Amino acid sequence: MAVTVTQSQLTLTSGRDRFRNPPWWNRRSRLERILCGVAGICLVMCTAMAVALAVIGYHYQSLKTGSSSGDVSLPGNADKLVYSLYNVITPPHAVGICLKPGCVKAAATILNNINEAVEPCDNFYEFACGGWLQKQLIPDDRSAVSVFSLLQDDLDLLLRSMVETGIKDTDSQFIRNLKSMYDACMNTSNIEMLGNDPLLKIVKEVGGWPAVEGDKWDAKNFDWMETLFALRKVGFGHNILFSLSIGPDIRNNTRHIIDLDQASLGMPDRNYLLKGIEDPLVAAYYQLMVDSAVLLGANRTKATEEMKAALNFEIAIANFSVPREERRNISRLYNKMTVNEIYTLAPGVNWDKYLNNILMDKIPRTEEVIVIVPDYVQSMEKLLLSTDKKVIANYLMWRVVGQAFPTLHRAWGEISQHYSSILTGKVRQEARWEHCLGTLSGSLSTALASLYVKSHFKDGSKDLALEMVNYIHREFLNVLSDVDWMDSRTKERAKEKAENMATYIGYPNELLEEWKVADIYTGLHLNSTSYFENVRILRKWATDYVLSKLRKPNVKGDWKKRSAAAVVNAFYNSIENSIEFPAGILQGIFFDKDRPNYLNFGAIGFVIGHEITHGFDDRGRQFDKDGNNINWWEPETDLTFKDRAQCIVDQYGNYSINEVGLQVNGINTQGENIADNGGIKEAFRAYLQWIKDHGAEDFLPGIKYSPTQLFWISAANVWCGKYRPEVLKLRIMTGSHSPAPYRVIGPLANTPEFAREFGCPLGSPMNPVKKCTVKRSATAYYHPSSHLRLGKTKKNKRNLAWTTLAYNESKKSKLEANTEVSDNDSESMHSAPSSSEGESENKIGVKEVTPLPVSLHLDDKHEGRIMQKYISVKKLKSHTIEKQHQKMLKVIIRGLPADYGIKELINEIQMHGFNPDHVSVLRNRRNNINMPLFVVVLRKSP
Repeated sequence: MAVTVTQSQLTLTSGRDRFRNPPWWNRRSRLERILCGVAGICLVMCTAMAVALAVIGYHYQSLKTGSSSGDVSLPGNADKLVYSLYNVITPPHAVGICLKPGCVKAAATILNNINEAVEPCDNFYEFACGGWLQKQLIPDDRSAVSVFSLLQDDLDLLLRSMVETGIKDTDSQFIRNLKSMYDACMNTSNIEMLGNDPLLKIVKEVGGWPAVEGDKWDAKNFDWMETLFALRKVGFGHNILFSLSIGPDIRNNTRHIIDLDQASLGMPDRNYLLKGIEDPLVAAYYQLMVDSAVLLGANRTKATEEMKAALNFEIAIANFSVPREERRNISRLYNKMTVNEIYTLAPGVNWDKYLNNILMDKIPRTEEVIVIVPDYVQSMEKLLLSTDKKVIANYLMWRVVGQAFPTLHRAWGEISQHYSSILTGKVRQEARWEHCLGTLSGSLSTALASLYVKSHFKDGSKDLALEMVNYIHREFLNVLSDVDWMDSRTKERAKEKAENMATYIGYPNELLEEWKVADIYTGLHLNSTSYFENVRILRKWATDYVLSKLRKPNVKGDWKKRSAAAVVNAFYNSIENSIEFPAGILQGIFFDKDRPNYLNFGAIGFVIGHEITHGFDDRGRQFDKDGNNINWWEPETDLTFKDRAQCIVDQYGNYSINEVGLQVNGINTQGENIADNGGIKEAFRAYLQWIKDHGAEDFLPGIKYSPTQLFWISAANVWCGKYRPEVLKLRIMTGSHSPAPYRVIGPLANTPEFAREFGCPLGSPMNPVKKCTVKRSATAYYHPSSHLRLGKTKKNKRNLAWTTLAYNESKKSKLEANTEVSDNDSESMHSAPSSSEGESENKIGVKEVTPLPVSLHLDDKHEGRIMQKYISVKKLKSHTIEKQHQKMLKVIIRGLPADYGIKELINEIQMHGFNPDHVSVLRNRRNNINMPLFVVVLRKSP
């Protein structure tokens, strides 16, 4: 090993040689001496600052916890000095920084996601997600990328590794099916070798495709009903003209009943087809119809002619299909008829034959059927009787082929790519393994979930998630109690429904018992060679499974209904009156038991509140506590709800998506929007209660935002997403959810608590004058953080956010601000409640009006009661000062006239009986709406 000269000198120098060297300081250059001096000065200053902060922090902590040596009373203006120093020079993390790995990771995620160049009060979605949006690219094989999809990607990689391990001798049959299905799907060489043969065989079995067979096809042998029966037997979808299924009777959900509904269409929504063949997307769909026939051997000229007639047939169906907007009133869709009555409705269809063959059972004429859209049944009967058989046959065969696309060779993917790119914007098809895993998730979800939860889900997560659900559920009940527009009967029924709501978290324990999972898949055997055949077998098995339920009872709480645990999603089931949070969503940015709970309440808490609120949205409210479609609303309250829901419809209906030139469909999305608006408020209130029970949490490292501000940032981060224009248009036209930005902007703009946390002035985009609220009464509850919060004005200057501190004799008390908000109130959202008659004599009220009054009430758990404390200042509306046993109450007051000074404020407070020696007022600089801001410290007299 080579040794440098310097190292040898340092190692071998004798004592005598060292003595002969000049002193260390004399050997330093002038620049080095200057730098050493500066470093020394900095060290002294840092030490002094640390000592000062330690002293201030110690005093501050004493105030928080209460001194055991007696009353805390500072002479003169010392208290003002302490508070001003603490608020000015102490960073948020002085209270404590969480340096656990989960906290460091969370801090890095938030810093990566946010864009501080955007003013939070202008567009909170861009503020919370702007950084994420700038860094994310949509892959060529995707139409979108979102927090949800990225988490699902991580989960999919894990699932992939599990199903690619190969079949073991110890594997149960359902695990063998799972792996065999995946292997067959991945065996593309075998799929290419088989070519069109599997599909041609099925087409021939079910009656043939006229466009392909040409003159060989004989109309005399065609009967649309017989074709549907044949499709039912071989395992292809029979719900092409009518949709026939078995489901719970929504007015007596202990039993199953037959449902007869309109069929789905080949395109995602009727509105696409109604644009006609001139529309580019409809033209691409038509081209796919023609190309499919040609790929199976049809003459292109002939196929072009015949498939155009088939397309017009589908457009005719679209014309009399009921749009989504008209399917939100559940009662209107519940049309119970006997088979005899259906014959009266549409006598041209042999309903006995149809029902008996599809259900493979003897259905009597007295059997009850729910005819969801009677007009559709009548219109379809007329269309079938008036349409040429060849046209009907071509349409049916096209729909059959459409079901087979994913199971066929590469050429089928190539001809579908043009249509797919116009519909979704995807440049190329997804990776083969992703498609194959998606097939397992959709058709063998219980088996896949069983494999997942056995080794990859942390049981500790279930306990913490359940605790959060309980907190949020209690807050929902509290919100319900505060609602002032519900009559007592309706409110009591709503309370019963909320209390009766079941909760399922993670996964059912039955997934761990192999014999119970195996019992579901009894008789199902899949191979590892033919993907097409496996899909056909699986479809037939699934259809048999569902249609066999007709004579069986509907068991509420059946674990098999909630066994799809390996999915990033959450659910509310109106018939079960239950909420479900699968294992797949209890991870990542949504949930982590190793990070502060303000992030969990903001993320998964938002989702939990969302699902709870679904039970009371425009559709969920149509079901009672037992999950039956029974009207439990008194007429006047029912009308009030509809008025409030209409506010949500109008609000979201005015949101524009400039990229595609469309507006949000406020009607179709109202259920999800109501759930978003209620869910976020419930989650925030629940977190405040959690703080009261468990104490305040530490800050994140390197983050200047307070825990309560991080709650809102975490909630917004859940919806970070980037979409191609094509799929954005598709989601607007067909989806029940608003686009991602408005899942943040919409609910937060309706939430006064959010506006206060970020100091958003009234009239700003995120704090509009008019706000919509469905579940809540006029009273909004606010619990400001006891820590410094920094925001930015539009001039990029830091300003002190609204904060309050209160100290109990024995421990810290929590402070809440009580603010009345009216949907139609043109005044400030900060309007305070008027003093009631008969107030105790020790409360003094001054009734004046100002734009931004302040009202406070103190939750004193030590005394076990709620004490209301009002700060009364000249020109404030209906405020009082109440003398209590508190040693100190510090309040920031905003909203006074611009010419209002400290002297006037002190005089006003003294008029209400406070000793001037125990009142300190510090005036901060004007806030961003040009009104003075005062910090008032009130101390109890000795």
